[in-house]
Amino acid sequence: MSSTPHFLQGVFAFTGSGLSKPVPIDPTLTYVVPPGMTVQPLYFRGGNSSDELVHVTLMRDGKPMRMFPMGARSAVNVPLRVVEDVDPDSVLELVLAAPEGCAGEVVIDFGMVII
Repeated sequence: MSSTPHFLQGVFAFTGSGLSKPVPIDPTLTYVVPPGMTVQPLYFRGGNSSDELVHVTLMRDGKPMRMFPMGARSAVNVPLRVVEDVDPDSVLELVLAAPEGCAGEVVIDFGMVII
């Protein structure tokens, strides 16, 4: 069985609405698992240009799957040690939460494999 890598990537501007109020970052950061396939998220790399703590959350069908906090003006590299299969037709989406009024840019590189 072969696998295909897939990435959700880019640099995105944001304005926070509260750390407990995650919002979609960009439509390009949503992925629907194709019928008959499964996906395994493998890693998350991210950077935060703002002066505040922010977090990106990987959502699966509207529910949090993984959270990736990023400190002020810093970056993270998180290889996922616990790899789960994500079922066909599931919707994966990266959302961001930041303190209300906090503005900046976030750099995202999220890697997964389609099996």
